[in-house]
Amino acid sequence: MPNDTDITLTHVTKSYPLGKSRIPIFQDLTMTIPEGDFLAIMGPSGSGKSTILNLIGGIDTVDEGQVAVGHTVLTGMSDAALTQWRAAHIGFVFQFYNLMPMLSAAENVELPLLLTPLSARARQERVRTILDIVGLSERAGHLPSELSGGQQQRVGIARAVAADPKILLCDEPTGDLDRTSADEILDLLQLLNRKLGKTIVMVTHDDSSCRVAKRTLHLDKGKFIQREEELMVCR
Repeated sequence: MPNDTDITLTHVTKSYPLGKSRIPIFQDLTMTIPEGDFLAIMGPSGSGKSTILNLIGGIDTVDEGQVAVGHTVLTGMSDAALTQWRAAHIGFVFQFYNLMPMLSAAENVELPLLLTPLSARARQERVRTILDIVGLSERAGHLPSELSGGQQQRVGIARAVAADPKILLCDEPTGDLDRTSADEILDLLQLLNRKLGKTIVMVTHDDSSCRVAKRTLHLDKGKFIQREEELMVCR
């Protein structure tokens, strides 16, 4: 029996239209990401990395096969049902933060909580707790333009975990950061995985991800492969 947040892709086929033809991304892809995993997925652009995140998050759909999270089969769910499911179970972390520029750090973190039954006071308490976890308590009232790139990404991560999802999907979370800030973000993600039990699936080009991820897989042309240079980096 699967755990509540085991992620399974079973015999997945996925392609995208290009004119009158279709470009294949995956053909008969099967994989399992167990609950509590921290998986880094590396590979060249166009290899299908972000498509995996979109399928797991219910943003995209398969041509054939099945995507399931725990006992919930995402394949065939209505858009409304997927939206409700995502809000309860998935947190997204983006490369370019996607913060609302006119809102403070605290207000950005509070945004997903507006869709919950929490009272205003409970939301504010949750926001304070999360900003403390990511080390930004003293920057709660600052606008994104008043924060460094690393601080903005911390706000993005805080927003992603605000509703306490079990799964974090991270698309190049260190791609726009300098090395010091990138390492701080990787350490924070490792904390969320090891201390708070979040399952993390991270698409990245950052070799340093091997330092914090429990597993690193290399994706090329829709297939997972092992490369000797990757094994050397991850040792």
